[in-house]
Amino acid sequence: MINPPVRSLSLESYIEEIDQGVFALEADESDAGKRLDVFLSEKIDSVQRTKACRLIEQGDVKVNDTLKKPSYRLKPSDKVSGIVPPPDIVQFAPENIPLDVLYEDREIIVLNKQAGLVVHPAPGHWTGTLVNGLLYHYPDIASGDNDSRPGIVHRLDMDTSGVMIIARNQKALMKLSESFQVRDVRKEYVALVYGRFQQDSGTIDAPIGRHPVDRKRMSVARSGGKKAVTHYHVEQRYHHSTLIRCEIETGRTHQIRVHCHSIHHPVVGDGVYTSRMNVHPARTNQQEMKILASTDRQMLHARRITIQHPSTLETMSFQAPLPADMAIVIEDIQSLSEKIH
Repeated sequence: MINPPVRSLSLESYIEEIDQGVFALEADESDAGKRLDVFLSEKIDSVQRTKACRLIEQGDVKVNDTLKKPSYRLKPSDKVSGIVPPPDIVQFAPENIPLDVLYEDREIIVLNKQAGLVVHPAPGHWTGTLVNGLLYHYPDIASGDNDSRPGIVHRLDMDTSGVMIIARNQKALMKLSESFQVRDVRKEYVALVYGRFQQDSGTIDAPIGRHPVDRKRMSVARSGGKKAVTHYHVEQRYHHSTLIRCEIETGRTHQIRVHCHSIHHPVVGDGVYTSRMNVHPARTNQQEMKILASTDRQMLHARRITIQHPSTLETMSFQAPLPADMAIVIEDIQSLSEKIH
């Protein structure tokens, strides 16, 4: 048996992963007194403290446009900027990662991505990704201009489960990419969120951009940001949570999670956008709160996607069933709600 080829990531692809390799951070009150090297290691996933020291010492990092030592103690509003140089070459090896294939033909592959699986290699996740699995099961998959993302035309967050479309060849890759770009793809998600929605449906039209302080997060942008539109419909109300269906016109990073957080209904289990300020245990049913607290990832699932087939031009719709962990949480809350009534 001939082993599938190892893909190499170009320097340009790596740089794209960290926003052109350039970062710009601002210290807040909680960062006051922190060492500069510690601050960098906390804010940038791909930078450990030893690497942060090296970057600072070789002049790749500045504070308020001035070179500092790794031991420099930050002050609130200090502006930290610099660049993380890419490695020479990063190798992507095929890995025998199980894939839940819902449909495939010579042009496309439709997958039900499991929660916990990163879509493509990036700083902090060079192996064990969906791409590594695709290279193993489909070694001839198209890569286009980006060898780090063969076949990838859209993404799901690591802990979001559900349906994904993969392109098998260059023609399909170009056609599907164009469809996503002009928003000729219908994407439907289901999310379990905190709080009881008053309206049956609504639209969140709020631009999304990088969080001004924490680069690991996105946020609704007061100025700038990219247009983001999410339509939601209530599927089931519980005492202190709601199951909603979301259709997104745009595909911004963390879009549904950020938008739900912005209207004070964060997604259950979302450790990034849910805080104690969003939930009030004293005013909730304790049994339901216990069920919600049992989740270890965001309760967000890409349920259905509708596309125009890149070759036949036929409109096709694919659906992925709810994963077991999310289905159990919903069933438990539903049972509790029925008992109380």
